[in-house]
Amino acid sequence: MALFRRGTAGKPGEWYYCIKHQKVEEGPECRAADRLGPYASPEEAARAIETSRERNEQWRNDPRWRDEEPPATG
Repeated sequence: MALFRRGTAGKPGEWYYCIKHQKVEEGPECRAADRLGPYASPEEAARAIETSRERNEQWRNDPRWRDEEPPATG
C-alpha cells in the first residue's frame, strides 16, 4: 500500500493554466507542480502568466520587501 498517492489534485469546475503544456485546463489534468490556479474561469486561467508577472512587479516595488539598510541616525 502506497503512503503517497501520485495523482493530480483539483476539481472539475476549477480552471488552471498548465505551464508545461502552455494551455488552460479544467480540473485535475496535470500535476500540481505544473499548474497555476485555481481560477474561477477559463479566461482568468488564460491570463495566469500575465497576472503572475504583474504581481511579481508589484512585489518588487513594494517598499515593505526591500532589503535596503535603514538610514543611519546620529
